[in-house]
Amino acid sequence: MTKPELEFHYPEGAWQDAGVPGMREIILARDPDTGDYSRVVRFEPGTDTSPLGVLAHDFWEEIYIVHGDLTDLRLRQTFHGGFYACRPPGMPHGPWRSTNGVVMFETRYGFKK
Repeated sequence: MTKPELEFHYPEGAWQDAGVPGMREIILARDPDTGDYSRVVRFEPGTDTSPLGVLAHDFWEEIYIVHGDLTDLRLRQTFHGGFYACRPPGMPHGPWRSTNGVVMFETRYGFKK
């Protein structure tokens, strides 16, 4: 099975907490067999993911910043709307902080079974 075929519609799921206070997500589509999914992630102004530390995972992750600001605290760099990241399995990233809030589109795929 793959992600479902979906024409334009409002996402059926609800925004839910996603790791730290101020970080929320809505899942857009998920493949129940592989675990691959796409989502929109939103940080409220002032959200800080430092409690999660530096992350590295065993799947691919692609992120596009739709609007707002996102500061990588480890790299000491701030990224804005229009920036894109493609992270292979094992690539360290974060933690993050957003001063004014941020909205990102993200896909995660290649989960190990």
